[in-house]
Amino acid sequence: MLDLIPSLTGWAPALAGQRFAAATIVRAGGSVPRPVGSTMLVSESGAVLGSLSGGCVEGAVVVAALESIDDGATRLETFGYSAADAFAVGLTCGGELDVHIQPANRNAGCRLGAALLQLAACGPDAPVALVRRLDAGAVGGGSNAVVIRDPASASVAGYPDLAELLDLNGDPGVGRALAVQLESFLRGATGVLQLAGPGLCPGEATLLVESRLAPPRLLVFGANDFSAALLPAAKPLGYRVTLVDARPAFASQARFGTADEVVTGWPHQYLAAEAAAGRVDARTVICVLTHDPKFDVPLLEAALALDVAFIGALGSRRSHLQRVGALLDNGVRPERIAQLHSPLGLDLGAVTPAEAAVSVLAEIIAARHPAASHQPLRETSGPIHQQRAAQPAPTHVKQQEIAWT
Repeated sequence: MLDLIPSLTGWAPALAGQRFAAATIVRAGGSVPRPVGSTMLVSESGAVLGSLSGGCVEGAVVVAALESIDDGATRLETFGYSAADAFAVGLTCGGELDVHIQPANRNAGCRLGAALLQLAACGPDAPVALVRRLDAGAVGGGSNAVVIRDPASASVAGYPDLAELLDLNGDPGVGRALAVQLESFLRGATGVLQLAGPGLCPGEATLLVESRLAPPRLLVFGANDFSAALLPAAKPLGYRVTLVDARPAFASQARFGTADEVVTGWPHQYLAAEAAAGRVDARTVICVLTHDPKFDVPLLEAALALDVAFIGALGSRRSHLQRVGALLDNGVRPERIAQLHSPLGLDLGAVTPAEAAVSVLAEIIAARHPAASHQPLRETSGPIHQQRAAQPAPTHVKQQEIAWT
């Protein structure tokens, strides 16, 4: 449901008090258009917000959602591809989806409507998590939901509603102990979890956890034609973009207005200050576009000492060799220099700054998914939309379709 946050404030039917149902993908197999957690809301008047498959199954989901609103019961619908019946509702891409349809009932145990209002109040990039109980053992027919602000630092002890969501049989202490297992999934994960252990009533609870952190940062150093093209191209990928240049006359140009922030200062000093303040982390991407050794070398030396996701430097092969030589002279270890993406960009035949921006972003995406072949799809086999690798589940937790961001 987190994917709907930018549109929730304008979705009048739910906010006006109508009954509605949330249809959410809880399992995705094979090649499917949307991941686990994708949600479509359907009001009792038939208004729809969101999409699950780009049109393949939406009509059938709306019908099931309206039925769920009428009878107050949750549903689990499975959609796949049927070669035997060309007119059957299914996914033409050949994948398979399990869609959980949950009505927002007007009873004391239902919190889905309240959760919707809380999410609508969140900013489009605000860190937030939503934990919903999907099994029949949940209070209110399986409609419980808990919204967690700032999930990166959330403590289960600070959210007693999580223990209540587990529907404990008179032992909230046990519930909190079990709920602690959720904390690792509140760090940017989305997936279906099954929790089992003493104190649960009934013996197992099925939870859908959706969590997102603050946007990762893209630090672009150097105000020039290439950064002017890269800044707006990177925004749709979800990055918070910062442009840094030591020259005020260059950094102050209006063409860099698409950046979230523009900083005038020496690049290496800015990076060191941000790292010391804890605003650089393992998701941060650094792109050095300055083309000037007096900026490049100290900046790359500082960057290569940090634990970040990606460090790239634009330039020719000759410039790259010169930078490598200078870094070695300054004592940077060869194994660290080997982590540098330079010359920056994939070989797409890019010539213009706009094409170079596509080339740079393509390499950044490829680095995020090292298991991908990075070949044209026509030369590969298997599902196009691969499931992302999951981290090991904690004790007593069965992971299903976990996607990490």
